[in-house]
Amino acid sequence: MRRIKSTALALSAAAASAALGLVATPTHAATVVVSNSADLAGAMKNATAGTVIQVRGGTYHPTATLQSTANGTSSAPITLTAYGSETVRIDGSSLPSGDWIFKLTADYWNVSDITFQNSPDSAVVCQSCTGTNWNNIKTINGGDSGFTLTGDGTVNNTVRNIDSYGNYDAANHGENADGIAVKFGSGTGNLVTGARLYNNSDDGIDFWSFSSPVTVEHTWSFGNGLNRWSDSAFAGDGNGYKLGGDGEVVAHVVNNSAAWGNAGNGFTENSNTGAIVINRTTAYANGKGGYYFATSAARLGKNLAVSNGSGRVTKGSSVVSAGNNWDSGISTPSFVSTDASTTYNSRKSDGSLPSTTFLTTGSTSIGATMN
Repeated sequence: MRRIKSTALALSAAAASAALGLVATPTHAATVVVSNSADLAGAMKNATAGTVIQVRGGTYHPTATLQSTANGTSSAPITLTAYGSETVRIDGSSLPSGDWIFKLTADYWNVSDITFQNSPDSAVVCQSCTGTNWNNIKTINGGDSGFTLTGDGTVNNTVRNIDSYGNYDAANHGENADGIAVKFGSGTGNLVTGARLYNNSDDGIDFWSFSSPVTVEHTWSFGNGLNRWSDSAFAGDGNGYKLGGDGEVVAHVVNNSAAWGNAGNGFTENSNTGAIVINRTTAYANGKGGYYFATSAARLGKNLAVSNGSGRVTKGSSVVSAGNNWDSGISTPSFVSTDASTTYNSRKSDGSLPSTTFLTTGSTSIGATMN
């Protein structure tokens, strides 16, 4: 999936603003305020480095995928954000079957404070993107994965404080709809942090066929893979963290994160044989195992597994395991609370995860800190 950059869309900031009835000063990039789907589509298409697109509050119903190939730069990214503190929802229920709500094939965008909901297919797809930042967005109740990074040249992207939930692909009986999918591509420096990925039909996070390491931290993945849609042929896997696939040798990293109440495993290599690093995580009450690393050369350290259906850990001979509660001499600390209700609370004012005592132990040496 190679990106083809379009020079035809690289209009000047002044021209882009003029097209929308706005004027940018000669020394400043355009700030474009939009209040309907047509203007939003035009602003995205015609943006140039430094353009700021502010979306007024309300629910938008585009009739075609919102997309852009316009590039920002590292010093002058393109910004797409809600206007002030207003609530913005982009709703895909008027899109044709199989369409995405939002697609970028571009570099250096900052997207924040927007909800993408009810997509016929995937909600947000960033294809072969470099240097994009996604902050405090939601991808909910879509027809495939909520948020996707894909394609070769997927480099230095950060997904921060995302909520992705309720996604379900009816055509495949829930087999493909993940909270976050980093799939079918390559590129270094990609980070997921502060995510809540829950009640999706397939996995919370899935790195199938992505050949470069991805880092995950301070993330919660829960309630995935349960048949909430009364699908008689339901096929969702329900892993909290699916860290690759057959034939892959990729050293993904997961730090200080938790998986609970998923139908499958909390954390799984999924036949990725690489030196995956899992450090200070917690797996609680998942339907299968807490940690499944039968064929990889995983490095498992300071992890905590409690009350998982098929046990704490499955590990092969190449796994290095130290400081986990299944290792000799390591005790299992008690949880302060096993009531997960507070994990659904609103995020803090800075967008970070809500405060909770759920699955906390007070330990400084084992398990997720749940923040």
